Amino acid sequence: MNGLNRRSVIALGGAGLTQYILQAAVAPPEAVASTARNGISVSDQLLTSLQSTTDALRQADASHGSGNLARAATAHLKVLLRFLKEGDFNEATGRRLAAVTADTAIQTGWYHFDSGAHTVAHNLLVGALRAAHASGDSRLRAGALSFIAIHGYSAGDPRDAVTAARTARQVIADQDAPALHAMLLTRQARGHARLREDRQARTALEEAQALCARGRGEDDPHWLYWINPGEIMGQTGSCLLDLDRPDQAAQAFADARNALSSDEIRTRAQFLSRAATAQMRAGDVDAGSATGHEVLALVSGVRSARLDDNLDTMLAEARRYSSATPAQELVERGQAVMEERAA
Repeated sequence: MNGLNRRSVIALGGAGLTQYILQAAVAPPEAVASTARNGISVSDQLLTSLQSTTDALRQADASHGSGNLARAATAHLKVLLRFLKEGDFNEATGRRLAAVTADTAIQTGWYHFDSGAHTVAHNLLVGALRAAHASGDSRLRAGALSFIAIHGYSAGDPRDAVTAARTARQVIADQDAPALHAMLLTRQARGHARLREDRQARTALEEAQALCARGRGEDDPHWLYWINPGEIMGQTGSCLLDLDRPDQAAQAFADARNALSSDEIRTRAQFLSRAATAQMRAGDVDAGSATGHEVLALVSGVRSARLDDNLDTMLAEARRYSSATPAQELVERGQAVMEERAA
């Protein structure tokens, strides 16, 4: 296995992040056949089982957050890396093994990021991009880049988010994947919003809405389950909040809430916490407090550092209006909830 067997899948080489991102659009796949002496035989049945584990963890994250998943996903990823290093497989099976590894590394990176371990997440996501190269599946390359974009606009340089999302769209230019393109556009928009690039953010969001309206394409990947009108409007609200347009953000979140799945509790809580912040910033303390109480009722059992950050922001906004009874009640309840979450 010429490349992946000699170097760790979860390490970045000498190139800087921006250069590494741009290389994702042009680098050819590596050879992945392996004839390890006395190696573990890697079968299609085994790979189907390993992919099922990755998919099950992904669904658990949508409902309950990543706090309880990062360790399990890391152990699962180590198994896959061991197969890459010591397995016995042909070229076709090797590419599929690299694909499962890339998908798992993407998810493991996300779980660590959502748990607040940003450096670990960054390294995993860069490694996932390398494994995605070896798989030959451009959609997985786009997937890894999409999560690198989240890291950029949330904890790094928003310009990296824009570069990663744009590069990912170039990578899948030949794919019939409107949902995947729409997701990438929302992440590009979030980067623009953090950079205070209002026009570029709005343009990306409008294109994302149009693509989402087309429905899923023939090449949209199975792992992209969360793109729907509610997600697009929720991301629109987040961009408008970053652009200091709280009244418009509140309306976007209101449009989003009815389209969000009740099963995806973590996602719903994330958007509603931002909605409460937007409502209060727009001056509607009563509505913001009511939405805040709704959020606090959702979060029991959901473990997510990103959600905690949003809750802190929401409660900080409520404290600005603590002379109003609804806001004071929200702050008191919120403090109790956050103490319980910390414990």
